[in-house]
Amino acid sequence: MSISFDENTFLAPIKLNLYLHITGRRDSGYHEVDTLIAFTDYGDAVRVEPADQLEMAVEGPFAADLPEIPTDNLVLQALQRMRKEFDIEAGARVTLLKKIPVAAGVGGGSSDAATAMSAAAKLWKLPKSSLPAMMKIGAKVGADIPACMVRKPCFASGYGQILEEAPPMATMGVLLVNPGIKVSTPAVFERRRHGFSPFMADPDAAIRNAASLIDFLKLRENDLTDAALSLCPPIQDILWAFEEIKDCRLARMSGSGATCFGLFDTVEAAQAALDRFDNPNWWARAAKLTTPAPIE
Repeated sequence: MSISFDENTFLAPIKLNLYLHITGRRDSGYHEVDTLIAFTDYGDAVRVEPADQLEMAVEGPFAADLPEIPTDNLVLQALQRMRKEFDIEAGARVTLLKKIPVAAGVGGGSSDAATAMSAAAKLWKLPKSSLPAMMKIGAKVGADIPACMVRKPCFASGYGQILEEAPPMATMGVLLVNPGIKVSTPAVFERRRHGFSPFMADPDAAIRNAASLIDFLKLRENDLTDAALSLCPPIQDILWAFEEIKDCRLARMSGSGATCFGLFDTVEAAQAALDRFDNPNWWARAAKLTTPAPIE
């Protein structure tokens, strides 16, 4: 089933960690991060329509990988908090078309929740001045939600809630590959054995073209890769496959895995490399690094 994009239906874009450094650990147990977040033109779709109460349905190829909608679902949590914060009596009917893998390191649940929040704010006619309060609500539900509400490339620090807009970024083709195995973020952090990495965010970086972006990223890495590999060895097979593709400028795991991405000069080059990942258990899609349209 497909959902046509219209005034009530929006893209919940895939979020990529182009690099991810773990820079420390708080007394609370939360880890401090330094990461460059970017978005693609592919993701889930979220429709938000008027209703008396909060309702949610999930459809699409990965709907079965989500449990029956529980009260702790990120989308419902975020909308419930919004209703309470802004004293909203109206409800909303949310339809989620789940097109990307679950527990895949690409911020699917956070992007879904952020998109639903922005769409609900439009439905409930909240003023634009509500955004700071909405981002605080989002941060309490999931660390990646504020970045997914901004929908622009940004550096994230703290436990992911401190955002700084990134400079203009090159538009590149990206090939996304997931081995079909869910990876638990807490389990990955538990397996991590290395020390901490330096903070290397650079809001003045020259990353407007492909060459400068790749040079910038090559000085950084994803500190969770080894831990994720210990839980999901096929990640290594995907990364090795990317290394064999001449046109792939850089390949890396996103977030806590298991999705990996390869960067290419064009979407067409990424599309042409799809046949290298012809494994029936793997999910692969070509997309574009981009800045998604705001929800207004």
